[in-house]
Amino acid sequence: MFWTTLLIGAGGAVIAGLALQIVNGGIQFKSTADFFLYALILLGYGALVSVYAQLGFFAYLILNYTGIGVFPRKAWRYIQLVLAVLALLELMFLRTFVSGDRSVRSDLTLGLAILLTALIVSWFKMRSTNASAWVPTFFFMTAITIVEIIGVLRIGVDSATIFILVPLVACNAFQILMLHRVLKPAPH
Repeated sequence: MFWTTLLIGAGGAVIAGLALQIVNGGIQFKSTADFFLYALILLGYGALVSVYAQLGFFAYLILNYTGIGVFPRKAWRYIQLVLAVLALLELMFLRTFVSGDRSVRSDLTLGLAILLTALIVSWFKMRSTNASAWVPTFFFMTAITIVEIIGVLRIGVDSATIFILVPLVACNAFQILMLHRVLKPAPH
């Protein structure tokens, strides 16, 4: 799973980087070698993002294990749901109100993109397993992803946010969708 996540992160970074290059056109390539060097840098960056996503995934697994141990299962589901909603609201609105120079539109778009992705991934996870997987998946894909992108949000550049968000979300979605397959007991 580590290597597959690494490849997904690398591929996501290449796709995001090339798409941003096409849209923004910030880099002028002098030769074909420059283009391939840029793609190689994107691959390396995506690999780093995938390792960061895996760190966040293991942190989530520990948090979830601890939450299940401390709270009753039903209460832990509600706590995760509330935390996910609060994280989304903070991302979409609070940053704009606290620092007035932020664009409401970009924060709202980012929050809605994370929300939509979380809903889709949660639906697929629920279809692959059972209905009880929806809330933990939604929590992971919203709250944990938002925590993982805090560093790039401080930069305040939309292109940088997209550049890290695409491979990060791809890695997070892959990991959470594969978890039940990895944990499946081996046949005897």
